[in-house]
Amino acid sequence: MLALPELERAQRRHGLVHIEYGLLAALTERPFRLSDLASMLNMSQSRLSHRMNKLRDRGLVTVRPCLEDGRVTIAEITPSGRSLVEKIAPEHVEDVRRLVFDSLNPDQTHALADALQAVMSGLRMCSPD
Repeated sequence: MLALPELERAQRRHGLVHIEYGLLAALTERPFRLSDLASMLNMSQSRLSHRMNKLRDRGLVTVRPCLEDGRVTIAEITPSGRSLVEKIAPEHVEDVRRLVFDSLNPDQTHALADALQAVMSGLRMCSPD
């Protein structure tokens, strides 16, 4: 996608790459098991671990064992991470709107949503897990 480099530049202004912003944004909803987070974002466990280590080193997330099942690791956003997402989110929404949706009419927007749902369904079938 041609717009992705511009979205990436916007995230870099805040010291993140786009996938790290995606991880933080997902974690604003609730804590996640690392395996579920990897599956949801279609990432390998090793790539997720690398990114989570970077975010943890910056104090943006915590990673801890699950109290109910010691084999499971839980990721949670920190207050600093939440503040960063709240700062970036309006800019990110504006960038996506400008780069993707401003040039589409409502019918094209619906067609894009349908197409992307089909793509996502196919990607889930190729999940590394």
